[in-house]
Amino acid sequence: MIGNVGDILVIESERADATGRRGVIEEVLQEQPPRYRVHWEDGHTSILAPSAGSARIERKRRSRAKAKASA
Repeated sequence: MIGNVGDILVIESERADATGRRGVIEEVLQEQPPRYRVHWEDGHTSILAPSAGSARIERKRRSRAKAKASA
């Protein structure tokens, strides 16, 4: 799945005693293989090239006004 600017990127922890990371994709640097500039919840920004199965993308939600306008 290719992420887009504004989507949430979630990295699950490999350890049971650690939490995962969530961040917003600020820029798609490369589509294949995917490479994103991500602004993390802790305030840091990094470039990430997620490996298969290490991340999931939650699509940004469209506002109701935009959804009605396109319907």
